Parts: sequence; structure tokens; C-alpha cells
Amino acid sequence: MEQFMGKWKLTESDNFDEYMKAVGIGFASRQIANIAKPSLLFGVGDQGLISMKSMSTFKTFEIKFKLDEEFDEITADDRHAKTTMSLKNGKLIQSQTWDGKTTTIEREIQDGKLMVKCIMGEVVSLRTYERED
Repeated sequence: MEQFMGKWKLTESDNFDEYMKAVGIGFASRQIANIAKPSLLFGVGDQGLISMKSMSTFKTFEIKFKLDEEFDEITADDRHAKTTMSLKNGKLIQSQTWDGKTTTIEREIQDGKLMVKCIMGEVVSLRTYERED
């Protein structure tokens, strides 16, 4: 997890609107999300809980988790999901399940950048973050 720690700023976003459509996010919420340029902050807090906070001018959203332990998540778009975060081959893999649907979000460091791949069925979005000091 060490490689993820710190603050990251969104610099590129490809196919994110199509991903949000596939997840079932409404038009107005997608418009706001497409404008937002969030920063991600990874840290470790009390009892060894890992925190991942997304901050933008529109919304701040945080989850706290232990690897490989399912937890209840209310997503930034208000879905109630069962979520598991796992570290596999250097990738932080987030699996969200709600209403019979599942999405996977894979985060990995490539060439010093945080690459976030959002997968819903056949739809894939790639978002790139650069370290912010």
C-alpha cells in the first residue's frame, strides 16, 4: 500500500461518462462528476484503517477500510454497496456490489502516475492522477 500513500490530482479522464452511465448514474450527477477534478488522498489512520479521500470543489468523500474485509459503502453517487478492497500484484482492487450489479475499480502506479481503471461490464474508463506535493 505504501506506493499509493499521499495526495494525487486528476490530470486525464477517458470514457468516464460512459462508465457512469453503465453504473446507472443520472445525467445531472454525471455532468458535475465530469467537471470535477478531484484529488485523492491515501493515508493510514487509527487501528490500521486505510483511508481514501476524494476531494473536489463539489464534494468530499471518504472511505476507510481494511484490505480483504467487506464493508458497507455509500458511494459518492449514493449507491449502497458491499465493497471489498484487495491488494493483488501491486494493484489496489475495489469491488462494489449493489442491486445485483458489480463494478471493479483497479488502481495501480505506472511510471509514477496513479492509473485508475473503472470497469462496468464491457465499459472501461481510465483516469490518470499525478502526485501532488
